[in-house]
Amino acid sequence: MTGKIRNRAQRRYMLRLSVAMVIYLVSLFAADYLIDRNLVEGPLAWALAILPGLAIVGVFVALALLMVEEDDEFLRMLIVRQTLVATGLALSAATIWGFLENFGLVGHLDAYWWAVIWFFGLGVGGLVNKLTMGAWGQCW
Repeated sequence: MTGKIRNRAQRRYMLRLSVAMVIYLVSLFAADYLIDRNLVEGPLAWALAILPGLAIVGVFVALALLMVEEDDEFLRMLIVRQTLVATGLALSAATIWGFLENFGLVGHLDAYWWAVIWFFGLGVGGLVNKLTMGAWGQCW
């Protein structure tokens, strides 16, 4: 992305992404503070623990809506390629780690790290786009 948001679909994506990330940060810090100090329990603790994950789901939804709403077919194709690379990378890493963990060769890895690896994969996908298509894509 060139730093310039060029159309309405991209502006809506950035707004949705920003809202999701604010909710993520606020809910993560709130859950960490309140749950770690035993200030909440029961259903409220569960709800607080789920909120950061739901915010990340919001990021996935924002990206999916960008793909649907983007009018420029070339940009849409770059976004799809970028997410395919990210998905392939994250699922491959999760599968390999799962087998290594199953055979006792590595320790347990909390599941939310696969989303982190997926987001890293968006960067890899952007690089693949840049090297093969001459443009980065619009996911970041």
